[in-house]
Amino acid sequence: MSNNTNVRIYEYDAVIVGAGLAGLAAAKELTEAGKRTAVITKLHPLRSHSGAAQGGINAALGAEDSTELHEFDTVKGSDYLADQDAVELMCTKAPETIRWAEHMGAAFSRDAEGNIAIRPFGGQSKPRACYAKDRTGLAVLQAIYEQAFRAGIEVFDEWYVADLLYKNDKVYGVSAYNIRNSEPAIFNAKVVMFATGGHARAFRFNSNAHANTGDSLSIVARHGLPLEDMEFVQFHPSGLGGSGVLISEAARGEGGRLFNALGERFMTKYAPNAMELASRDVVSRAIMQEVREGRGVGKDKQSVNIDLTHLDPQIILTRLPELRELAIAFQGQDMLKEPIHISATAHYSMGGIPTTINCEVRKNPIQTVEGFYAAGECSCVSVHGANRLGANSVLEALLFGRHAGENMVKKLNEGIKLKKATKEDANQMLEEIRRIKTSNGNERVSALRAELQAGMTEKAGVFRTKISLEEQLSHINALLQRFKNIRIDDKSNTFNTDLQEAIELGHMLEFSKFIVYGALIREESRGAHFREDFPKRNDEKFLKHTYAYMDNEFNITHEWGDVVITKFEPKERSY
Repeated sequence: MSNNTNVRIYEYDAVIVGAGLAGLAAAKELTEAGKRTAVITKLHPLRSHSGAAQGGINAALGAEDSTELHEFDTVKGSDYLADQDAVELMCTKAPETIRWAEHMGAAFSRDAEGNIAIRPFGGQSKPRACYAKDRTGLAVLQAIYEQAFRAGIEVFDEWYVADLLYKNDKVYGVSAYNIRNSEPAIFNAKVVMFATGGHARAFRFNSNAHANTGDSLSIVARHGLPLEDMEFVQFHPSGLGGSGVLISEAARGEGGRLFNALGERFMTKYAPNAMELASRDVVSRAIMQEVREGRGVGKDKQSVNIDLTHLDPQIILTRLPELRELAIAFQGQDMLKEPIHISATAHYSMGGIPTTINCEVRKNPIQTVEGFYAAGECSCVSVHGANRLGANSVLEALLFGRHAGENMVKKLNEGIKLKKATKEDANQMLEEIRRIKTSNGNERVSALRAELQAGMTEKAGVFRTKISLEEQLSHINALLQRFKNIRIDDKSNTFNTDLQEAIELGHMLEFSKFIVYGALIREESRGAHFREDFPKRNDEKFLKHTYAYMDNEFNITHEWGDVVITKFEPKERSY
């Protein structure tokens, strides 16, 4: 792959990178509108991390609920950093989105009257998480994949997208290679969408799939485009102790109680009204504070207990069967018989590629890039602000994925032109592959990755300070230099996972620097971002979105963007 003579160029109306709920929802809309669409994905769509979503999808379907209550809970949960116009769109269209998924064949659980079953989740005024046992994401993913496939989408699975084609404020495709045989190609298109999911794999303990390495973030940043609010990384309160494998918020929604080593139900100190159903940032900090003060459980005393033994066993067996199986498999603990050990785990990314309410990628706070869209966890339309409410992520992926598809169809119908790609557009990808394959240094990818993850967890995790963040920023800079001196053993072209993991590590190092930089300049505590040296929220200075940019030397600069406030003025949160 040292030259571009073998690069094949494909031409499409639309190219979508990522095949989870957001990518498939967009692809379905485009294909049904008669637009030739390619979906490019590192792994088969049914292995997408969307399928790991367990607990539910929020929609105001209950008789006592309303879309305005859903909006308020979302904005309050976001610590008032969410853009309220986007929140209103999401919450207003949530019931319709549930029906859309149901009509595609998603088999939701039912209540005694035959209606879609709903359960309470953290930060909700009323129960509104629609669920399919504890396998909600998988149920919806299977249904939407079937319908998108039926519509005729073209899927390039086991292809790795390595670069974006971007010139003169216009995106016109991506360059990628076939993981099976390293065959390079360019996918030239009138419109391009990124829907690549999250990036919590930058942390040691995380709930994310192996593929969630945040590639699209640094691919975008390498072209001088901004990333928004990257400092806001959500730590889920209930990852299995020691592994981070997710135990859904549904466990607390169904009545799970948290206890420390002294047998105290400690949430009475931190959220006396909402208790275990406070927002995720509050519960995560409470758990980690109990551990820090020596009241943890387990061999390493780094966990707390969640107890469901007081529940009717049928609730666990019918509504939480997968959670029980996970705890047995990973910890040998049966929630029917005993409490299980949990701890905070890196879970979700509120920040990402900045977009407008119509999913158009922003060049800066006020300008957009022609032909470029993003949706799902890799994007930041900012419906989550500083902290996401449980069961809003599957909703966001489905709703804004579909919304992106509709807006891409509209743009195509308006006559957006195809900027022709050339084989030279693959040069940056080919050079990156050549450089990694020919590098014969003494640094190993696995060791550098482990150092990055340990540092991010310890110094840029649930609790942060100026000192810890400066130390981690310096550490990342050193790792970026050491990364230039890596060596991989596999030099072949067939399923070269050594090469892929090396490329992914480069992306992880770069976007991790955005997380730490954003956390350092935001001298306040808001949502999932908690600065021990600035423990209070500061609306006067920091009721702003962070837009950060990277140059060719990995230096980062920033500017601030306005938060859209329509109905709900910022207030102090209490639970």
